[in-house]
Amino acid sequence: MADKRYDLVDGVYNERKFWLNFRRVIAYVCLTLMCLLCLFFFYIMFINATRSHYDIMKSGLSFLPGGSLVENFNAIINDGTIPLGRGLLNSLIVSVGTVLCSVYFSAMTAYGVHVYDFKGRKFVFNFILLVMTIHTQVTALGFVNLMNSWNLSNNFIPLIIPAIASPTVFFFMKQYMDSSLPIDIVEAARIDGANEFRTFNTIVMPILKPAMAVQGIFSFVASWNNYFTPNLLITKTELKTLPIMVYMWRCKDFASLNFGHVYMVISVSILPVMIVYFCLSKFIVGGVTLGAVKG
Repeated sequence: MADKRYDLVDGVYNERKFWLNFRRVIAYVCLTLMCLLCLFFFYIMFINATRSHYDIMKSGLSFLPGGSLVENFNAIINDGTIPLGRGLLNSLIVSVGTVLCSVYFSAMTAYGVHVYDFKGRKFVFNFILLVMTIHTQVTALGFVNLMNSWNLSNNFIPLIIPAIASPTVFFFMKQYMDSSLPIDIVEAARIDGANEFRTFNTIVMPILKPAMAVQGIFSFVASWNNYFTPNLLITKTELKTLPIMVYMWRCKDFASLNFGHVYMVISVSILPVMIVYFCLSKFIVGGVTLGAVKG
């Protein structure tokens, strides 16, 4: 009787183990297919960047690289009308400045709301969340008029400084602090004689490193791909950012349009984002998980 009971339990365990392994295999297969589908379009883009305009128009889709990589790259770099190298530098300046301002000051704001128990703290938190729901396009006209009245058009300042007030980054940092930053640590630092800035810079920021890395990636990508605001404020060619120059390449007249050059421009514009992602990707899973789940 005992053997039959043992065989029954063992059979149920093996059946459950089989179905768990089967579900795991199905999940891995689906994730692999989705990953390949996402990477397929990037692969085709990089392949077309190595092909000439004639090859793209003649044969269409190809999985093998062409022989025009150097030619296409030299053509877009040495183009006199659209200074792509300058556009890369401009986008890099704006994106790095935006990341530094948004991540540091938003983390500091979240730290103040999280640590200090002041009157109206809940109202401040809810007000910042309310601001998060307002789209950039809604306030664009007033923002552009204000910058023009301050003579800040054709300047990188309006593209960088407003990132100090980033409600999305603030909310993520606040959620991360709720799950990872005990108040006891801050109070212990105060007892040891550390002022608030030293406490934040030397104790709190190392704890927030995963969250800051995640938001750094998101802020960099958003700023790097931002076409709307720079297009409204920047009119000088030498100050235009990369998305505007990509659009200028795409909108050339048909007689001078070269699809090999267009694919090369897009590939060059994506590479910095991919480099930043690969450098900081190890923080994404842990940072997003801790920031989204309140402990």
